[in-house]
Amino acid sequence: MKPGIEMIKAGLLALCAWFAVAGPAHAQAVGHWDFGVYGNLYGAREYQVWVPAGYDPAQPRPLLLVLHGCVNGPNLMGEASGFNDVADVEGYITVYPRQNVTANPARCWNWQLPVNQARGSGEASILAGIVDAVKGDYNVDARRVYVTGISAGGAMTSIMLACYSDVFAAGAVHSGGMYKGATTVSGSAYALLAGSIYSPDGNGRSAWECSGSPSPRPIPLLVFHGSADATVNPVNGQQAVRQFLQTNDLADDGIDNDSVKYVPTSTIAGQVPGGRAYTVYNYTYGGQLLAQHYVIHGMGHAWSGSTSGLPFTDPKGPDATLITWLFLKGYQR
Repeated sequence: MKPGIEMIKAGLLALCAWFAVAGPAHAQAVGHWDFGVYGNLYGAREYQVWVPAGYDPAQPRPLLLVLHGCVNGPNLMGEASGFNDVADVEGYITVYPRQNVTANPARCWNWQLPVNQARGSGEASILAGIVDAVKGDYNVDARRVYVTGISAGGAMTSIMLACYSDVFAAGAVHSGGMYKGATTVSGSAYALLAGSIYSPDGNGRSAWECSGSPSPRPIPLLVFHGSADATVNPVNGQQAVRQFLQTNDLADDGIDNDSVKYVPTSTIAGQVPGGRAYTVYNYTYGGQLLAQHYVIHGMGHAWSGSTSGLPFTDPKGPDATLITWLFLKGYQR
């Protein structure tokens, strides 16, 4: 065999070995999907990871956990939200778990069941396990891990923020509800129709306690909700804001002393050119924006600002995807 061919053969073997070692952590010029499965005593769930363009395994990246709504999944959620496009520019890793039809025929996250509303239990533990698995496969900056979701995924986001406040630096609830907004299936139907029967202040304490031994740990929250949402009553968005403000009231010093109040410190009126008007309520305490509530006037149950044309999206609203990322990226655990 000629020396030149020997050199080429050796080079190819070395390249194959390098790919085998590098695996999904190898830097890519364009973004791409990776796939995984995580399971524990409470079951298993598939998940998809969008690895952003230019991912370098030597550089720690933020991680965004995105929880889809009912009758949905990772691919549609990624397309509807456009989070992957933003990730390719901003460099964060996006993780999309998939709910099983065996767990819920409509692929809704079962946010209303008590087993899923506790740390180390149920679907919450599976989602936390997925985050840990991704941290093991990629170079994730543990200080910059975030969570967001819409509808049932939004309600599940509240659970993850409450019960894993040591994991997530901030979160965003889109057209969802507060932590423990319902604790039964029938209760969830009522909450969707008219809002939770439970006190946001009481649930704020429960959320503060869910992570274990509470410590001074703020939980910044962004809420998006359409004023004409007939699927999830907009009062659920108000309750989510109030609940997490109560959680933050306890988080700053461990005492319920109204150091953080359910009173906006500023209110801004906005208008999308040729689209919808909206109002933003800001809650800033101690020099930190702890909560921000977007109410999009006339919008139904939809991802605001999406131009995908998919169901449950509204191109006339403000860009929820970009606003969400800009809000989240300002916080570190």
